[in-house]
Amino acid sequence: MNETQRKELAALIDRYSSKEGTNETPVPGVFCYKATASDRLIPSVYDPSLCVIAQGHKHVLLNTEAYRYGPAEYLLVSVDLPMIGQVTEASVETPYLCLKINIDLLQLSELLMHLGNPEPTTTERGLFVGTLDETASDSILQLARLMDTPADVPVLAPLRMREIYYRLLSSDHGDTIAQFALSGSTTQRISSAIQRIKSNLYQPIRVKELAEHAGMSVSSFHAHFKSVTALSPLQYQKQLRLMEARQLMLTDGLDAASTAYRVGYESPSQFSREYARLFGYPPRKDVRILRQQGLPAASETY
Repeated sequence: MNETQRKELAALIDRYSSKEGTNETPVPGVFCYKATASDRLIPSVYDPSLCVIAQGHKHVLLNTEAYRYGPAEYLLVSVDLPMIGQVTEASVETPYLCLKINIDLLQLSELLMHLGNPEPTTTERGLFVGTLDETASDSILQLARLMDTPADVPVLAPLRMREIYYRLLSSDHGDTIAQFALSGSTTQRISSAIQRIKSNLYQPIRVKELAEHAGMSVSSFHAHFKSVTALSPLQYQKQLRLMEARQLMLTDGLDAASTAYRVGYESPSQFSREYARLFGYPPRKDVRILRQQGLPAASETY
């Protein structure tokens, strides 16, 4: 991404960011994110998406792994991942500005079929940071410009998204991106298991059933799941449960004990310990701070 492209994208994001945080746009699946100050560490679940920074800097933590990116760089997430994000460079004069584009893995898979499916390769982590070249940046700008012409969105947005997918698949990271959507690849099978965990979030996890669903042995499933998510299946479920619990306490007013049982914990004390480990404070104190500061339970910092 050259400087002219970066400035134009930053101006578009700023214009369509009427508030701090995430802003919807006239283009479905495209969001503008703005921050005028560095954030505290914010746990949230990142869905499959392409996040392009036009201004400022950001880092995210996946378990113990840190990923940092800045202007003209992007974060690509292929599966739902519980992560901790933080905007690290932002001010009122020079806000953090990011464009988030939801990735439709089905459409990506269909494009792969037309291009000729590559062979499955080794299991890749479910996210990575890359740098945009001018060609891919132009495709993203073409999509972002549609925010100014909403009448064109129904016809042109699908074409622009297809072009972005093509540019990503043609990039240096193309082989990795292909594995995210390639039918039968290890990454795709782990993604299917993740959806099963989410659909049965409050139930005890049955790794054997998940492994059978993914068409793997238990030991192989464990290894590949951790390769994609940096977490074991149990750790993954635990983090999603805790984030759901936070939302329930903040929006429904439930106490910690009731919430613990609601999200599948048998011990409220264990729930409180694990909650404090993830969010930094015990449940009651954390929710009080969120309410005092007017913060949502699961802020997104793309």
